[in-house]
Amino acid sequence: MGDFKVHRVRFFDFVPSGIKALAFNRDTERLAVARELGSLELFNFSDNYCQEKVIPGRDNRSVEALCWVGSRLFSVGLDGLITEYDWDNLRPKYTVDAYGGPVWSISCNLQGNLLAVGCEDGTVKIFEVLDDRIQFQRNLDRQKGRIISVSWHPTGTKIAAGMMDMIRIFDAETGHATHRLLVERSVGAAKNREVVVWSLAFLSDHSIVSGDSAGKVQIWDGLTGTLIRSHLITKWDVLALSVAHDESSLIAGTSEGTVVQFQFLSSSRQQQDKEWVRTRTLKKHTHDVRSLVLTDTAVVSGGMDTQLVVCPLLDKVEKNTAESELRKMIFPLKSLVCCAKKVGLLLFQFPDHLEVWRLGESEGNGKPGDRLPVKRKPEKLIQLKRKGEDHIRCSALSACGGWLAYATISSVRLYKLQHSGNNISITKISKLPKVLSSAHQLCFSPDSTKLFASSTQSSVIVTSLCQLECKYVHTLQPKSGSQQSVHLLAPSDDGKWLATANTDYEVHVYNLNKLKLHCTVPVYGSCPTAIAIHPTTNNLVIVHADKQVFEFSLGQKEYTDWSRKLQKQGLHPHWLERDTLISSISFNHKNPAHIIMHDNYMLCVIDQSLPLPDHKTRLYNQMTLRGLPESQRVRQSHAFKICKSFQDVLSVSSLEDQSLVIVERPLLDIMSQLPAPVLQKKFAT
Repeated sequence: MGDFKVHRVRFFDFVPSGIKALAFNRDTERLAVARELGSLELFNFSDNYCQEKVIPGRDNRSVEALCWVGSRLFSVGLDGLITEYDWDNLRPKYTVDAYGGPVWSISCNLQGNLLAVGCEDGTVKIFEVLDDRIQFQRNLDRQKGRIISVSWHPTGTKIAAGMMDMIRIFDAETGHATHRLLVERSVGAAKNREVVVWSLAFLSDHSIVSGDSAGKVQIWDGLTGTLIRSHLITKWDVLALSVAHDESSLIAGTSEGTVVQFQFLSSSRQQQDKEWVRTRTLKKHTHDVRSLVLTDTAVVSGGMDTQLVVCPLLDKVEKNTAESELRKMIFPLKSLVCCAKKVGLLLFQFPDHLEVWRLGESEGNGKPGDRLPVKRKPEKLIQLKRKGEDHIRCSALSACGGWLAYATISSVRLYKLQHSGNNISITKISKLPKVLSSAHQLCFSPDSTKLFASSTQSSVIVTSLCQLECKYVHTLQPKSGSQQSVHLLAPSDDGKWLATANTDYEVHVYNLNKLKLHCTVPVYGSCPTAIAIHPTTNNLVIVHADKQVFEFSLGQKEYTDWSRKLQKQGLHPHWLERDTLISSISFNHKNPAHIIMHDNYMLCVIDQSLPLPDHKTRLYNQMTLRGLPESQRVRQSHAFKICKSFQDVLSVSSLEDQSLVIVERPLLDIMSQLPAPVLQKKFAT
């Protein structure tokens, strides 16, 4: 595998924000996730649950609920605004004031032409969805309390609205309330406390399902306004509901972190006497479950513990397949860490500031597995607060540690760092090219003379850096005409090549000497999650969301023999069954045959000089090989060397002295910084 001196970094104090809302688009199989700080994430469930895109948050932006209308996404929040998002340029497209105070909920009719939003002032407001905007149409009858939840009947003729202590049913055409459904309060000391109807679902048979703060899931008859059945599932709040597309199943999320499933089943052989029966309880969260989605094959949940959990319904999927695996996604795919490999500096990205740290130093050498004593502790050199209200989208630190850049939705800022002994000073570059107004991704050239910034329509802006100046050089543009943004940038060490990848699955390579497109890698049907150019061979290594690995020769403009052999033989089943994605690639300069890559739970060194593992060989065999004699070790060794000694890995980088910097963020450390969950009685305590 090769011996590496490892800097094990655990001082990146990154805490993801809690999940507030989820919305699933069945047509495109995309899941939108809204977090507490106002950021939005887009996951492609058809491409191994890959996190495709992120729209950064903004100070005072609130997202309480999400709603898809075709391929368009809308959100509402306590700032009183309705927002539509531009997924091509990764920014809000426009906002419309609802003029009803804070907006708690949003729902679209099945026809996709009307939006209903529930407001603080007691109104349900109807907006018409036009081709390029939304337009206010009318108010339904004003109520005395705030509207917490809304749901359309599938026919689009009625709307149910959840409030304090009651549910109102409106005629969507006249706007008048037709029924008032009173929700029973809790017994005992809580009987004087108002009940909040947090979530509603209006079913095609005119049944209404409600979840409330008294811990009840209730089934109502929407035609007569009477209660059919009440299920007490928790002592705390039922915060979210989701119903299957065929209305045969529903799920409810609680403040205890549980998800309870109900199914519409017959109590006898006669199929006419069906009722909602509690069938399953899932406990995958430690804190409130704030939002839920029930897909055809899985329960998707998110809440205050920051984790997006995909729990498969084992009666709906084939066992021992990728779909049957429980997935917990907490870390972003895009790296929040940048390493200046020539000087041993680390850049940590937070939503509102950046931190620059100097790595520590150790004494002496040791055997594999030894922990070396620390001679000099890590030191925080700079904490740089962002300007404006927009959160930081991306950032970069040059290899020499002399340049630092970050971008928000509305601006790019560049700084010059000057080192003098143990001191460091920072100077802002005040004049930047006008074309450098925003960036989706930033990257410095290895010699620190250029800054690359990905812009709109898959273009990349090239600027030159000299002293305290930044000058525009050229805009690199692919011939494909893609509207998607570039999410991966990889320059070569010799400064000749730049590889880019976008979410249309295109990988382009540019010649930086000629400033033009050199070639386009054949499009593969999965999103690239990591790319890098080998420093010796100038071969481009690409890893996709479906775990496939490719090596492409830039000189020959074709896949290498090793890559063809790998694809012909096929990757090991255990490699393909992993539930996390490769997020970065680096190389071992001591041994050009080594390719280093990692996901959140393992570090892998691929040795191209060794044979590929066949399907009968154990993939994870490093501990076994250590105990074997040298002759047997050679016979059983293969190209994939996997190390699982590190936890919750955010970043792996190689320094010039060939040591590795591995940044970890243990999940237990994140959980210790979250608010306390609701008090729960435990057995024998």
